[in-house]
Amino acid sequence: MYKIETHLHTSHVSKCGWLDAPTLIAGYKAAGYDAIIVTDHYNRITFDYLGCDPAAPGDKVHRFLEGYYRMVEEGEKQGVRVFKGAELRFDESENDYLLYGYRDDLLSDPEAIFRMGIAAFAPIARSQGALIIQAHPYRKKCTPAIACYLDGVEVCNMNPRHESYNERAEEYAQQFGLIRLAGSDCHRTEDIAITGILTSELPSDSLGMSRLIRSRRYTLIGEE
Repeated sequence: MYKIETHLHTSHVSKCGWLDAPTLIAGYKAAGYDAIIVTDHYNRITFDYLGCDPAAPGDKVHRFLEGYYRMVEEGEKQGVRVFKGAELRFDESENDYLLYGYRDDLLSDPEAIFRMGIAAFAPIARSQGALIIQAHPYRKKCTPAIACYLDGVEVCNMNPRHESYNERAEEYAQQFGLIRLAGSDCHRTEDIAITGILTSELPSDSLGMSRLIRSRRYTLIGEE
């Protein structure tokens, strides 16, 4: 069986991330994980931290994905597969949404995305086959999005510095038949390899990883 982390932030992109690629890959390798999805924050705080104007012309996606690229490079050295993801936040609220299986061009205009919100963004993302999972929907200052805009819910967020009310997220997922996902929400050393998913298949790329999540052919680590 393969162990996969679904929710992780790097210091290369996320202002709140403390750990660089070599540290993260080594930590997950030691914990027996086979793969990691990098979900650096895609929000105004991140672009300010990176010194990028989200409304300016130019390629901003490559800069946003720097953490992912570094993780891929380090993962190849240590034998840990790395997939592309993101954690989006729109101007309308402090909700966060994990995005999987997207093409880079989907995130090419951050200013427009921040302003459009989840209702406008969801059909655009889905038209490309991307998957939207709301992270920690009951954490302080967050509220569960209307279920029709979601493919799933993070029912097990194990960040130790937040109360995510996972039992309420589980109820929401069950009520609307949404995909259930678990993630360590890794920012610091103590967050490495707390949870994730366990599966009999290891996808070859990020699109395959998205398809695996959509298929629900996995168990949440801690539930198996």
